[in-house]
This record gives sequence, C-alpha cells and structure tokens, in this order.
Amino acid sequence: MPDCCRRQILLVDNEAGIRDTLAMLLTSAGYEVATAKDGFEALLHLKRALPEVIISDLNMPKMSGFELLSVVRRRFPQISVIACSGAYASRTIPTGVLADAFYAKGQDHPETLLNTVAGLIQTSAAQASAHRAEPAPVWIPRNGKDTNGIPYIVVTCPECLRSFPLNVAEEASPETRETPCLFCRSIVKYIIDFSPPIVSPKPAA
Repeated sequence: MPDCCRRQILLVDNEAGIRDTLAMLLTSAGYEVATAKDGFEALLHLKRALPEVIISDLNMPKMSGFELLSVVRRRFPQISVIACSGAYASRTIPTGVLADAFYAKGQDHPETLLNTVAGLIQTSAAQASAHRAEPAPVWIPRNGKDTNGIPYIVVTCPECLRSFPLNVAEEASPETRETPCLFCRSIVKYIIDFSPPIVSPKPAA
C-alpha cells in the first residue's frame, strides 16, 4: 500500500460502532481520521479542515449522506468521496449518489475499503477535474404535499440563490432532472431524495 502518512480522511456515520470500527481500520493503515455522526457535523468539520477523502453513510438522520455528498460535490469538488451503506445489494454506486466509489457495509471486505481510499488518493487530481467539468445536481428533500394534495419540492437555484416550489406529480426517483429557475431562468439540475426514511426506535413500554 502506498505511503498514506498524514493523509486526512473524514468518516461520517450515525452508528457509533461502525464509525469506531472503520476509524480504527483507517488509523491502523496510517491515515489521520476525523469522524462525524451526521451530515451537519461533517459540514462543520469542513469549515475547519478539508480532508482528501470523505467516507459517508447514506441513510442518516438530520442530514443524510445523499444531501451531504451533493453539497460536497458542488462546494468541494477537490475532495474524493466514498459512499457506504448496507441497504444496497449491488456493489456499484447507487443511481443518483454523487460519489466516486461505493463500499457495501457488511458485504465488502475491509481491505476493499483501504484499497479504494488509496486508489482515490492516487487519482485525486483527475477526480477533481472530472468533478469541476460536470456541475453537480442539487439534492432536494421531499417536502410533502400542498393544499391540493399534490407532492411538491422546494428548489434553490445555484445561480441566483432564490428558492421556488415545484410540483412533482410522480413518485420520486433517483434520476437527475432539470427545470428552469423561476426567477433567472437558469437551468437547475436536481435529484429528489429517494432514500428510505430514518425511523427512530420506539421507547420501551
């Protein structure tokens, strides 16, 4: 494995056991590892320091990995990203996930994660160029239904930074869509959240 001394990794996962296990694995391989329990905490870390690689779970409360990776791709295109989840049978990057690689928790061998991190660090310049060449779509959570019972979302234009509602008659899918901004008419690419809902455990009776 190539020299990874002082290479910084940000690990984001809401499950403390998985977070600690992967952090120990990466630390033992020589990486400097910071952790965050959700997307909001990860963004706070990014204000202080930028890692070379982010490893993020997808289904998390508060701010999911889907939303976090969308923000990272648009604001920090120089950072390579590995999405991880145990909810997908396929070991390829799930459709609509803005990541450079995918690690299937509970299916892939830990050594696979180390090899993936090393590979992304080696090709980081090429990854950054590719990220900048293709503007990332905006990740949009489902907002519910309007007074007529029609599902809607709220889109924020990356150009003029104004927000506007948009009705979506069909079910959300992990496909990239486009719509003109209501104000500046710029084309906004977006992905509607299709992640499974996070359900908090019920307290014991």
